[in-house]
Amino acid sequence: MTLPDTATNPAGADRTFQVDLRGLVDLLSHHLYSSPRVYLRELMQNSVDALTARRALEPAAPADAFGVRLYADGSVVRVEDDGVGLSETDVHTFLATIGRSSKRTEQIAEQRGDFIGQFGIGLLSCFLVADEIHVLSRSARTPDAPAVEWRGRGDGSYTVRTLPASAVPRPGTTVTLTPRADAGEWTRPAQVHALARHFGSLLRHPVTFDDGTGRPGDPTASVNPDPAPWTRTYPTPGARSRALAAYGENVFGFTPLDTIELDLPAVGLKGIACVLPEAVPAGRRHGHRVHVKGMLLSEQAEEILPDWAFFVRCVVDAESLRPTASRESLYEDDTLAAVRDALAERLRAWIARAAASDPDLLARFLQAHHLAVKSLAVHDDEILRMLLPWLPFETTDGHTTLDEFARTHRTVLVTSSVEEFRQVAAIASAAGLGVVNGGYTYDRELVHRLPEIRPGATVADLDPETLTAHLDPVDRETELAAAAYLAQARDALAVFDCDVALRTFQPASAPALLVDSREARHERTRSQLAREQEGGLWGDILGALRQEAPRAQLILNQLNPLVRTAVTIDEPELARTSAEALYGQAAMLSRRPLRPAESSLINRSFLDLLAHALRKDS
Repeated sequence: MTLPDTATNPAGADRTFQVDLRGLVDLLSHHLYSSPRVYLRELMQNSVDALTARRALEPAAPADAFGVRLYADGSVVRVEDDGVGLSETDVHTFLATIGRSSKRTEQIAEQRGDFIGQFGIGLLSCFLVADEIHVLSRSARTPDAPAVEWRGRGDGSYTVRTLPASAVPRPGTTVTLTPRADAGEWTRPAQVHALARHFGSLLRHPVTFDDGTGRPGDPTASVNPDPAPWTRTYPTPGARSRALAAYGENVFGFTPLDTIELDLPAVGLKGIACVLPEAVPAGRRHGHRVHVKGMLLSEQAEEILPDWAFFVRCVVDAESLRPTASRESLYEDDTLAAVRDALAERLRAWIARAAASDPDLLARFLQAHHLAVKSLAVHDDEILRMLLPWLPFETTDGHTTLDEFARTHRTVLVTSSVEEFRQVAAIASAAGLGVVNGGYTYDRELVHRLPEIRPGATVADLDPETLTAHLDPVDRETELAAAAYLAQARDALAVFDCDVALRTFQPASAPALLVDSREARHERTRSQLAREQEGGLWGDILGALRQEAPRAQLILNQLNPLVRTAVTIDEPELARTSAEALYGQAAMLSRRPLRPAESSLINRSFLDLLAHALRKDS
């Protein structure tokens, strides 16, 4: 290792980094961008920015005076523009200095927001498909300016030479790439044309494509023949709505349930939100198409809308949103946060309009996206007041709205889990209780807010005591006659901390009901763990937290013929087996996960009953 010369580099003196240009070019061109296809977007972006600067120099020029021309014939890819061009000084300053952008010069600093690119490294993306970049340019800032030729290579070297003005008849820039053999996928004429349309369909400057077949005037050669649909004039509102829906269908591949126009003048944003016609999984966020000044930035911009708005997909074009260095996503800043809030308000306003003036549309929307609306209603009081009466819930009266349910049931009971609802639904319905399934996301919280919308309504959590209080007791004689069997059943089920009672309830086809809440099971599990850890530090901690664990209840239905027969069994082993079988059947009907001991009990009791039946027959 060679030590530095302390005479020429005294301690504490400033030093400069030694940069491996080949390595830096490889790092930026192969790791900054997600796909080689972005090279064409970067070239088009540079051309559009150059046209914007040219327009600032010559504001009186006709609207179609300046444009971009693409050429690809399989051997070369060329992008030519009528933009502001580059002088020799510009070439040395901007093309040969990584990280410096012509958009940062003092002369146009105030106009920086008019440009798409702001990082000055986009040209490096060309090294994804070519080993050399050839730039030929002539500046429009100086009359009769000479032409300048720049050749940059992937190893970090470049050459510059000045040419006569006649070499470039008019101001502008031409960038030519000779594709590598392994880049054919991205540089074939058809692919170049497709990429140009993909990225530049909403650009405001004319962009054309020529594949070298001698038909540049063919209308199909236009990359952006039509302006954005939201910028056009239509004869009627209905025609406009149909055109926007057709555009959304073409972009996203589905027929929107409805389209919502988006317009935020403060940031120059326009576009549409397409309401998905079908439900999507909870929390799944769709990417949105975001254009910046007409150039497609991203097809997967999740950050443009809040999490709850997963029922729409958007395509927008904005002036003031800030792209990241790779120009493939949006920079998270105060402007983006404000845009997200403003777009969320537009979606809320659409829901409000549908609720007020289009009940059919609202019904179709809620049928598909009630979960999204419920997630919004939890945090948005206005949406809650507006839509809670319309939202569907699973109840003992079937799927219905809370408004209709509250008309029938003065007290609305709500379960804490899906399994609890399924366990009690049939019996609660027969007893005249109004129960709502609160086990789904947001449902329990929303049901408890019903009194805010419907004064006089009462909402309470369903607990085992409430349910058992509505089950009819049996007469004393029946209770005494069944006492021996009930004692045997309690002893058999003691291992599950389960008590046994005899009641009458509808439907009579239900032999037994297992009343056991999730909280009670957790408390019993904790108590059991404490008992197993008695004497240790962990046992002391759990013992301090221990409460009297609530027991489960197996309620046998005296109206059921099978139960009436079972309670008369006087053979102890058969009585225990039948009680275990009734417990297992009730546990399965509750649809909660079975513990290993319960699964074993169900198998054992079935085999024991089968063996008893076979012995009896023989």
